[in-house]
Amino acid sequence: MAAGRSARRCIPPLLRRFRSDSTAAQQRSTGDDCGPEDPRDEPRHLLDENTSEHKTVKLEEQVRDLTVRYQKALTDSENVRRRTQKFVEDAKLFGIQSFCKDLVEVADILEKTTENTIEGKHNDPDSALKKICEGLSLIESKLQSIFIKHGLQKMNPIGGKYDPYDHKIVCHVPAEGMKPGTVALVTLDGYKLHGRTIRHAQVGVAVETQE
Repeated sequence: MAAGRSARRCIPPLLRRFRSDSTAAQQRSTGDDCGPEDPRDEPRHLLDENTSEHKTVKLEEQVRDLTVRYQKALTDSENVRRRTQKFVEDAKLFGIQSFCKDLVEVADILEKTTENTIEGKHNDPDSALKKICEGLSLIESKLQSIFIKHGLQKMNPIGGKYDPYDHKIVCHVPAEGMKPGTVALVTLDGYKLHGRTIRHAQVGVAVETQE
């Protein structure tokens, strides 16, 4: 009996000790869950922050670089626009420079013909008239060569088919030996500049006569 009572007295202290150890273990477990983060995670956070800062710096550098390139492109575009505008203005002013230079030669012929006519009409009227005719013929020949040189060509429509894009009918003439609808005569020459009609030829078109 004494041994049984002694055993019962020893059980409560063992239970209390077990409960105490269990409570301490639970507290330690709870403390691990609610305590500060694992120090090993701190370098990872620092690495993420450094990466973000590096990306930000890199993006800022790219923005600055693109801004500089954009400003340079604007400057280059403005320079090209100014040069083009200057080229267009010069073309308007001096586009016919070569043509005018060739026409000066015609003016020289006219001036020379006039001088020779004035000198010769007192001495020999027939010679003066001859010089005028020769001068006019030379002027016409020179003018036509200048026109051809610069792409200006006189039409020669006689015998060809009437074309409303090149000709303007001013009269009709009997088709004597000519096919009706063809150009029989020219009252005013027409001209083309590099193939484009700049003045219509005034023509007479052949038509069938009614007997």
